[in-house]
Amino acid sequence: MARSDVHPVHLFEPWQVWPGSYDNPPAADAYPRPPQTGLRLTRQTPIASLGSCFAREIKNILLREGFSYIARELEHPAAKHGSAAWERVYNTFCLRQIFEYTFGDWQPDLRWWTSPVSRKIQDPYRRIILYDSLSEAEADFARHRRYSRQVLEEAQVLILTLGLTEIWEDQVDGAVICLPSGPYVNEGGDLGRYRFRVSRYEENLHNLERLQQLLAAHNPGCRLLLTVSPVHLWATFRPDVDVISASCSSKATLRAVVDEFSARHDNVFYFPAFEMATIYRTLRGQSIWAGGRENFHVNQETIEFIMQQFFSFYVD
Repeated sequence: MARSDVHPVHLFEPWQVWPGSYDNPPAADAYPRPPQTGLRLTRQTPIASLGSCFAREIKNILLREGFSYIARELEHPAAKHGSAAWERVYNTFCLRQIFEYTFGDWQPDLRWWTSPVSRKIQDPYRRIILYDSLSEAEADFARHRRYSRQVLEEAQVLILTLGLTEIWEDQVDGAVICLPSGPYVNEGGDLGRYRFRVSRYEENLHNLERLQQLLAAHNPGCRLLLTVSPVHLWATFRPDVDVISASCSSKATLRAVVDEFSARHDNVFYFPAFEMATIYRTLRGQSIWAGGRENFHVNQETIEFIMQQFFSFYVD
């Protein structure tokens, strides 16, 4: 029972009250949670992950701990961040496009960039994947689509890490590029057809619903486990707010979206990695930030803590 010296006594469980408030126990080694999470895993459960750079951290620890993590395209450098060569995927629009090119015939109006100086062929929709020729690019992407389908059809649990709400959108067909980066941008490629904007709650929720629809059609037994990445924005393209405010706006929007999305579907679950890092660790007086040039990342101790809780939540 929760204790308070100023409010009436209510029959709250320990995980329903703020750690350390009034006479209640402080933040401990285990993150407070309801006794039933609704999702159980074993080391034999086929698990895949896809999303921001935090998906890579989840992948590395699942492999280290001997779980049945699905990994394809192992020779491809873009596969280090997830179960296939999707590279890092920061927003729900690019997630939706992955599902659409995997299970359908998604064809944007402008498929490839040609760098003005080096003539490298660049994939605008996967972060800085380069080719020497268009034929090489087309052949590699055809292979990638096959591997992507294998992963998404084989997974019994798919972990998605959501990163940000800022997008660069093609004004012709609405396709969303990963980021304006790489040799095409650095060499002065034309970005006039793209516009930057901040995506909002309803459209991010729509993207997840579309993803769920495609997954239900092609792998109906798969369960989705969503997180909001605790890694903050390094920079914002927004001219109206500072980077910290922009990052918090992204995280808050995506957290609200996931709350609604998981409430709608019995096979969708939320894992509070963001809360564990940015609130719970700080309540315990522990540092969460990585040192050096990438201090917007969480440190390895925080990643290990999050994954310890992951196993406590879902693994017998």
